[in-house]
Parts: sequence; C-alpha cells; structure tokens
Amino acid sequence: MVSESLVNLSRLQFAATAMYHFLFVPLTLGMAWLLLVMESVYVMTGQVVWKDMTRFWGKLFGINFALGVTTGITLEFQFGTNWAYYSHYVGDIFGTPLALEGLMAFFLESTFIGLFFFGWDRLSKVQHLMVTALMALGTNLSALWILVANGWMQNPVGAQFNWQTMRMELVDFWAVLFNPDAQAKFVHTVSAGYVTGAAFVLAISSWYLLRGRDVEFAKRSFRVAAAFGLASALSVIVLGDESGYTVGEAQQTKMAALEAMWDTEPAPAGLKIVAWIDEAQSRNDWEIEIPWLLGLIGTRSVSRELPGIHQIKARNRERIERGAQAVIALEALRSNRDDESARRTFERAKADLGFGLLLKKYVADVRQATPAVIERAMNDTVPRVAPMFWGFRVMVGLAFLMLALFALAFVSTLRSPGTARPWLLKSALWMLPAPWLAAELGWFVAEYGRQPWTIYGVLPTSQSVSTLSVSSLYGSLAGFLGFYSLLLAVEIYLMVKYARLGPGSLGTGRYLNEPAATAGPAHA
Repeated sequence: MVSESLVNLSRLQFAATAMYHFLFVPLTLGMAWLLLVMESVYVMTGQVVWKDMTRFWGKLFGINFALGVTTGITLEFQFGTNWAYYSHYVGDIFGTPLALEGLMAFFLESTFIGLFFFGWDRLSKVQHLMVTALMALGTNLSALWILVANGWMQNPVGAQFNWQTMRMELVDFWAVLFNPDAQAKFVHTVSAGYVTGAAFVLAISSWYLLRGRDVEFAKRSFRVAAAFGLASALSVIVLGDESGYTVGEAQQTKMAALEAMWDTEPAPAGLKIVAWIDEAQSRNDWEIEIPWLLGLIGTRSVSRELPGIHQIKARNRERIERGAQAVIALEALRSNRDDESARRTFERAKADLGFGLLLKKYVADVRQATPAVIERAMNDTVPRVAPMFWGFRVMVGLAFLMLALFALAFVSTLRSPGTARPWLLKSALWMLPAPWLAAELGWFVAEYGRQPWTIYGVLPTSQSVSTLSVSSLYGSLAGFLGFYSLLLAVEIYLMVKYARLGPGSLGTGRYLNEPAATAGPAHA
C-alpha cells in the first residue's frame, strides 16, 4: 500500500508544473503561424511594415518560447523522479513519442527559431520565409508527439501486458500514432493555441488603436488576428465536437461525469446546459437540457445509449472482482512461471488486471479485499462530478465568447479595423485571459476526468508513484512553485515592457518615440 499523501502530493506537483508550462505553450503554437502569415505578406508585397510586424511579434514570441522551454524540461524529469513505477510499467510505449518530442523541440524547433532571429540579414526573403514555415511546423510536431503520448494514456491501444516482464509492451506503433484520441486531442489543442495567439495579437493591437499610436501597424496586426482568430475559434468548436465523440467511445466514465448523467437515459440522450448537482445523493435536483444533443455528439447516432454513472459503477464492480483474480494469478506466476492453472486464470481475467490493482490502494493482498473495500474501489472509478461538469461548461462558454469576439472584430475589418468602435477594442483587451483560462480548464477536464488512472483502465495512479518521502515532496513542490512563479513574473514583465514599447523597440525609426526614419513611412 502507498501513502495517500504521497500520491496526492505527487499528483499536485505534476499538475502544478504542467499547468504552469501550459501557460506558455498555446501562445507559442499560435504565434508561430501568425508570424508565418505576416512574413508571407511581406515576401509577396515587399511592404516593409509586414517585415516589422513579423520582427516585433516575433520578439514577443521569442520571450514566451524561451520561458516555455525552461518550464517544460522539469516535466519530463518527473517521470523518472516522481513516477518511477509508471515509467517502468509503460516506458516501452510512452518513451517513444517522448523521445521524438525531445528531438523535435531541441533540434528541429530550436534550430529554426535560432535561424528566425539571426537570419534576417543572412538569408534571402524566401529563405527566411522557409525558416519561419519550418519553425511553425516544428512547434506543431513537438506538440504532436506529446499529445500522442497523452492520447495513449487516455486510450491505451497498440500495446499489451507481458506477465513475464511485468510491463506493458508496444505491439503496434502505428495504432499508437493514429489513435483517435491522440489525433482528436492534437487538432483540438493546437487550434486552441491558434486562438490564444490571435487573442494576444488582437488585444495588444487594440491597445495601440485605443491610444492612436502606430495606427497603420496596429490596423494590419488587428486584421490578421481577427481573421486568423475567427477561423481558429470555429476550428476549436468543431474539433471539440470530435473530441466529445472520442470520449464517448473510449471513456464513457468521463462522459457521464462531464454530463452529470447518473442513470442511463433513452437514446439519444439530452445535453445538460445547467444542473444542480447533489453528489451526496448521486442525483441532480434539477436540470435544463437540450434534447438529443449529447447522444448525437457522443455516439453519432440516435439509437446508441450512453451509460450513466450508476450503471458504470455496477459494471466496474464486476471488473474489479475479475481483476482481483488476475492479480492473484499474476502473483502466483511470479512465484512459479510454470503454474499452468494460474496462467489460464490470468489469461481469462487479464483484461481487468488494472481494475484489480485498484484494490491495492486499500489492501496489500487483494485476497483480503472485503465487500466494503471493493465498494470503495468501485466508487474511486468515477471522478467527482461537479468540478467536471462546471469546468467543461465554463470552457465551452469561453470558447463561444471568443468566437463572438473574433466574428465582430472580423466584420469590423471589412470597413475599418475597430478604430470607430472603442467598445470592441476594450472587449478584446478584457478577453485576453480567456483563451488561457479555457485551455487550463480543458486540461483539467481531460486529466482529472481520467482519474483514478494514469493509464486509463490499465494502471491506477496509486500504483504509479515513486517511493519518495512526503517531506521531500513538500520541499520540491514549494521549490517548483516558487521558481515557476518567478518565471511567470519574468514573462509578464518582459511581455508588458515590450508591448508598451511597441514596434518602436525595433529601432527602425519608423514608429512612436523614434527619430524620423529615412526609409519612409511604416506603410511604405
């Protein structure tokens, strides 16, 4: 048995570092493609203002990228320090995409980012544009491999448990790569990053327009951000629907918790807009729903049912009982590899091995599991409903608000990019935190909703941690929080500093608070 405090602190430390890291990631994903759009216009038109836009927004991109890399390094080390048994158990599968991500991030991505900043006077226009394109591609490929790894944790395909090595082993790399959960998560996550980059550029451009400074520069930046953001926000919502379908297929427990669906409803189930959830009584006191919508999203049909929480728990109880037989048989095989009876028992029940391991949170020997212990393990298989339900709805609400903002901003650019509408420009400023909040809530829903598993249905979180002391975890958690908070403060300080300086920080002489330029006005 593992100390519950050790498990909770290990989870908290990883969650805190991951959440901090993901404050930087979406902006990197989105800004890279915005830079490519701006530089493409520069190469096509030769207008120097587009080069200035690429260089200025690239400066803010570079600040964010550097701090994002710094916060990301510790995440990978934690698999060896805090989650050693997890790394042993699934390292054969998880290590492959993680290694590929490292190659993408530290070789492809970082190399082209260096060329982006230092190649302006050394490369031709077209060569530098190709560098920017490869930089943008590298950021997305880096994200792809991380999300392939995470998608496998959500839906462990292409692997099987080997009782002789006591590990999960890779049997089909392509199944892991093309895992529907991984692919849906990838396109949804990068689209959210594009929204973040667009919201960032839109908000700062709006600030310039409200103050009437560097207007031609700000108009163009506003126009690009509005168009790119509108397309990205639509993508997030459409691809979010696809993510909902993959959850309905592979993680019905998460779907039931997201929708506070306590009992199986006749197909197609309705989607709850709001509900008053009573978790103690396992029911909703009242709810407002849209008929049929959940069934259409979760099953793509009008006849398939989605199981409710009570039915899922009853099914999981049976799986825990069968899984206990698998655990007992596995322990017998470890003592005697030639025990044919134990081998046959294990083969019959091995699909539920992970559920049997849930009992080890409460008893060292699963033979000692009483009905009360089985009941506790069964209840563990469903995360708390209220945080899932409301976290998901706040995330979706923010997505639709951002869609409305980008739509209004885009319409305004058809006549004039927001200069006659101060309320719209102010709205863009106030909405700046929205994509980050939505992204963090998205990760919360995805990861909290997977509990009690690190590998869904395969390896419980309680069995994944390293044997560390609680005091060392308190110390490392405090250290991480302090260091990451310092990095976040540095990021905010530098971003605010250079955003206030504006394109004048380029030293071209064409913008506010600079000496008059000899190269002509900004719109030349």
